[in-house]
Amino acid sequence: MSFFTALFDPSMPFVRNALLAGILSSILFGVLGSVVTVKRIAGLAGAISHAVLGGIGLALFLSAKKIVPGLPPIAGALVFAVIAAALIGFVSLRAKQREDTVINALWAIGMSIGIVFIAKTPGYADPMSYLFGNILLVSARDLILLAILDIVVIFLAWRYYPQIEASAFDEEFAKTRGVATDTVFLILLGITAVAVVLLQTFVGIVMVIAMLTLPAGTSGYFAKNLAGMMALGTLFSLAFSVVGLVVSWQLDLPSGAVVVLVAGATFLVASGLRMRRKA
Repeated sequence: MSFFTALFDPSMPFVRNALLAGILSSILFGVLGSVVTVKRIAGLAGAISHAVLGGIGLALFLSAKKIVPGLPPIAGALVFAVIAAALIGFVSLRAKQREDTVINALWAIGMSIGIVFIAKTPGYADPMSYLFGNILLVSARDLILLAILDIVVIFLAWRYYPQIEASAFDEEFAKTRGVATDTVFLILLGITAVAVVLLQTFVGIVMVIAMLTLPAGTSGYFAKNLAGMMALGTLFSLAFSVVGLVVSWQLDLPSGAVVVLVAGATFLVASGLRMRRKA
């Protein structure tokens, strides 16, 4: 059965959910990813994304042990993501020299906590589906949450675009112009934390950081400003997601990995063409 045949098959709602997730995710990858890329905080976002596994593992354990019955993994993931974002934000603003150490520590500790709790969870819990994504896990609730976050991100990007642009390209100059750069930075980390939790279902914890940077990085070769980068990044991400889903379906491959491979290949081609043009 082809992907598009399955897409309209009433017995396969997960295919439609996966496509909708790809469409909704593209807005976050394009808009949020552009700011993350320009501000060069991909490492911070990476630490948050990997710390999320600790919350997922803890939630699965508490639910399976009936300590907190019915506790969804997304709840634990959100708690760990917000805590990680808060710690990284505090250290980045107050103790810059310790930033790398804290980032690496949260990265390693979060994943280790997750693996330990998943290993001790009764029954079967597949960590691979969380690490690399699983379209079967995309639910209607996930789609609603993604749509809500899309609306919030689009509104903030529209309402505070001058402050975001100034803070992203020249933070020191933005401060002299009265922009609350610390507040912008903390809000960005907080939204990134929530986005990572919602996006990990689609492409996985390990690969979500790639999709936050590759579409934006590709669009950076063609855009003339941050707004253009956001728009092109969203379009690139949408194309990568759709092509990746179709290819993974036809070849029976993990969808998240294929989406990232398509994005990575396009970025490398764009980089090569840019270097050849400059040569």
